[in-house]
Amino acid sequence: MMQDAIHIDDLSFGHHGAEQRAIDQISLNIAAGDCVALLGPSGAGKTTLLTLLDGRLRDWQGRVSVLGTPFEPTRALPLAKRADTGFIFQEFALVERSTVMRNVLNGRLGRMPSWRALLGNVSKSDMDIARSTLSDCGIADLADRRVDSLSGGQRQRVAIARCLAQEPKLIFADEPVSNLDPSRAADILTLLTSAAQARGATTVFSSHQPELARRFADRIIGMRNGRIVFDVATRDLTDDATAALYDDTDPASGARLKVVS
Repeated sequence: MMQDAIHIDDLSFGHHGAEQRAIDQISLNIAAGDCVALLGPSGAGKTTLLTLLDGRLRDWQGRVSVLGTPFEPTRALPLAKRADTGFIFQEFALVERSTVMRNVLNGRLGRMPSWRALLGNVSKSDMDIARSTLSDCGIADLADRRVDSLSGGQRQRVAIARCLAQEPKLIFADEPVSNLDPSRAADILTLLTSAAQARGATTVFSSHQPELARRFADRIIGMRNGRIVFDVATRDLTDDATAALYDDTDPASGARLKVVS
């Protein structure tokens, strides 16, 4: 039997000083190779959940295992143990004044011996992998350009290429197209999900756009106020469920619901 890529049991987390939990008693499993969308309004807890699953948060409650590695609630996961997990950020998180190639090579750092990474001594294999991912992302001709000269769509392609150069088994993408216009958004999600599928990688991306989640995910998990509202195969998601996810009033009182920050 294929092992789950992600296992979560009764997970809760609250930001320091916040009145409400950002994640509130979540339990779920995600199988290896799946493409899953976390859908919900701003403040639903999507980014917090992805960040926690990337091993960058501590002081949470529950049980979490990613790619077979149990997490410890009291400390963040060391960087060396996150080499098999790639993360694509909403704001790109690129080195703006560096070249596209150098940014993509940064994705290889977790695969290099520490001395090579420290000295920036790149092997031929690393260069070949970086060139291949640039080509796969359609930006091979931009290798020598500085990132700060690129458009938003080009920058997101660089961010995806950097992630793919890492050769991850699991890819997290936090609102990867929220800064792009609709036509570019579809192109970027096509690139991301197709590249992940071709490599056999599991993908979990967050979105507040139901139409994109329906188009690109096999499974959609609706989140609101830190909790899972629904967890269904994409074909089973109804318009009523989607509308209720974004309804900001309490059906019992008519009052506006408070959203977790």
